Amino acid sequence: MKTLEKFGINLENSKLLEIALTHTSYANEHNLVSYERLEFLGDAVLELVSSDYIYKKNIYNEGEMSRKRSLYVCENALYEYSKELDLKSYIKVGNGIKEPNKTVIADVFEAVIGTIYLELGIDAVRDFFNKLIVPYIESDVDFLMDYKSTLQELVQTEKKSVEYNVIKEGGPAHKKYFIVNVTVDGIVYGTGKGRSKKEAEQHAAKEAIKKQA
Repeated sequence: MKTLEKFGINLENSKLLEIALTHTSYANEHNLVSYERLEFLGDAVLELVSSDYIYKKNIYNEGEMSRKRSLYVCENALYEYSKELDLKSYIKVGNGIKEPNKTVIADVFEAVIGTIYLELGIDAVRDFFNKLIVPYIESDVDFLMDYKSTLQELVQTEKKSVEYNVIKEGGPAHKKYFIVNVTVDGIVYGTGKGRSKKEAEQHAAKEAIKKQA
């Protein structure tokens, strides 16, 4: 992939990269292996590298470090990184799917991280992280704006109550998801989905803000 080579990553003729770009739907149709195992590995490697960077470069307490890390490994962030690599153009999906959605594209980014780790090692992942992701961190890009606080400010003048309720959760342990409703005075104003309750709440709040506007 030429887009990876721009960041110093050469995976020419890598069979693992082919797997990393193969969605389950395509894999099932062609009796191939999908990206899911590589995604699992890449998720862990990305968390390690980002945690290491945040620990060494900044003086935060544990809670602040967790929040900082979550900003740059959340689905929104992974999707943005994927756009820089134009991963969407390379992902193989089955006949029943027109194009990969945001979640799939973010998952594939993690699978690519897993591939880099297996093929080139942790130092290559760290170098890739420094070139692609660190600029976002240094620019303090907020991939998950605090929509909850904004919503609270919008309704507090009218003394309305805001509540968040998990209505569904699922997925395997390494890939859980949560769906949350936000209610304002008992009325559902927004629904959000995320890899954590907090991320789902932020997405729900964002939808609610649109209705408040």
